Amino acid sequence: MDFARRNYSHAIYINFYENPEYASLFSGSLKVDDLVMYMSALLGTGAVFEEGQTIIILDEIQHCPNARTSLKFFKTDGRYDVIATGSLLGVSGYGDKELSIPVGYEEIIEMFPLDFEEFLWANGISDQVIDLMQNNLEQCSPVPEPIHNRMRELLLQYTVIGGMPEVVQRFIDTHQISQTLVLQRNILDEYRDDMVKYAVGKDKSKIRECFDSIPKQLAKENKKFQYSVIRKKGTSEMFQGSIKWIEDAGIIRRCYNLTIPELPLDGNAIPEIFKVYMADTGLFTAMLEDGTQYDILKGNLYGYKGAVFENLMADILGKSGRKLYYFHKDSGLEIDFIIHFQNEATLLEIKASTGNAKSVKTILAHPEKYHVHRAVKLGNDYNVGYANGILTLPSYMGFLLCRDTTL
Repeated sequence: MDFARRNYSHAIYINFYENPEYASLFSGSLKVDDLVMYMSALLGTGAVFEEGQTIIILDEIQHCPNARTSLKFFKTDGRYDVIATGSLLGVSGYGDKELSIPVGYEEIIEMFPLDFEEFLWANGISDQVIDLMQNNLEQCSPVPEPIHNRMRELLLQYTVIGGMPEVVQRFIDTHQISQTLVLQRNILDEYRDDMVKYAVGKDKSKIRECFDSIPKQLAKENKKFQYSVIRKKGTSEMFQGSIKWIEDAGIIRRCYNLTIPELPLDGNAIPEIFKVYMADTGLFTAMLEDGTQYDILKGNLYGYKGAVFENLMADILGKSGRKLYYFHKDSGLEIDFIIHFQNEATLLEIKASTGNAKSVKTILAHPEKYHVHRAVKLGNDYNVGYANGILTLPSYMGFLLCRDTTL
């Protein structure tokens, strides 16, 4: 609404979730003159429609499919600008409802929860501090200890809180994890409700089974997503459509195994072999048992530490718009993530604390076979350093790898 107030003389706001009866506005004629008449009659004297000076905001539009269809008429008419917002718009068909999507008449902008850099801004970290860390990365010099300690602390908080705006704001206001956890679990319950509301037929229960299996998938440190973890004797034929539904809803991201860790990454991806990560790390930790948040904040991650920090990096990479890839061979080679960085395929090894990186060293030792010359090892106990072709970074600097301007 702030954007609307700053750029238009008049703003018409309609929320189909808070006021489901407003869907009746779009139940008949979708001609702009008729819609304006209906809206002005319903909303009263506060609704002013002035050509070029009025913006119409249709919030939670997924609850009124005809309102999305009407975007074609508003675009063709051109007198009023329209912003439509909603969740689960990537899920086709709105369940059993018929929907005419106005292809060519809407510009789709995908919105993500706050990423780690935005979380830093929300916590008062200035661009000057971030630029300083960028310089430390480029110069391969250690981050000053006071900044290093503060950033480590904020990364663990982000791991627990994630980037859902309401959750972040509640954390900033109260710093009470119990309150943010309530909000996160409410969001997870809303996801489950939406799976029942918008999925079709028998898919409803299977989608929820897939969703609820995610913590088990990651806790077992599987080398790929296993359908048998969802249900005994589960198969791809049984559940692959359900995984696609959750992915299209923006709840999860797939990370594809590569035949070889070289460019082009997408060309070397194996479509049927993948891992699954929650798109928001805070929601992932909220799916775990009570007390997990305390353990993460104190650095006592036990058996879940690999899963938590892998999902954290998947969150950081995914929110930057990158596709996710990893590398696993039956011989035992395992690389957590492969990214396109500074025009090269770059190995990312994620450590909850410190540790060796046998697979990284093996691959770097054989450039003639793997065509890789660069690796980055990220760990919560590292500062910036470089040795034997491996750049070590504190985990909180992972987001700076997404700033690569050569892509």
